Amino acid sequence: MTDSPAPSTGLPRTVVVGYVPNAEGLAAYHAARDWAAAGSSRLVVVNTGRHGDYSHPSFAGAQELDAISDELTAAGVEHFVVQPVDGRSAAEAVLAAAHDEGADLVVIGLRRRSPVGKVLTGSTAQHVLLEAPCPVLAVKAV
Repeated sequence: MTDSPAPSTGLPRTVVVGYVPNAEGLAAYHAARDWAAAGSSRLVVVNTGRHGDYSHPSFAGAQELDAISDELTAAGVEHFVVQPVDGRSAAEAVLAAAHDEGADLVVIGLRRRSPVGKVLTGSTAQHVLLEAPCPVLAVKAV
């Protein structure tokens, strides 16, 4: 008798979420957590400052990331948190994690930006949406 692959449930095995400590980041984290819990999936939480800057507000503190890890452990979600500080952009860090971990789903938060704002600073979400090796779930804060 040979081993056959597990039947596909249509749910992702590995979910990668780009997390920043704001409303959009929390919306993305909550959506990713729910997907991971529903599918018994592994969750990879990626948090980075702007180009690896520890002092940037998007770089979450240890206490905040410990709270996320504790919540996921209590929910029985296999997970790990990465905080790259190698100078890559947030989009590059999320995409690298998606590639490295063989992600089946990437979750990102969206915020409303003016057309001028998109031109001047680029769009992390757009970069992830266009370059991800798997489907991307983009969520907005409520």
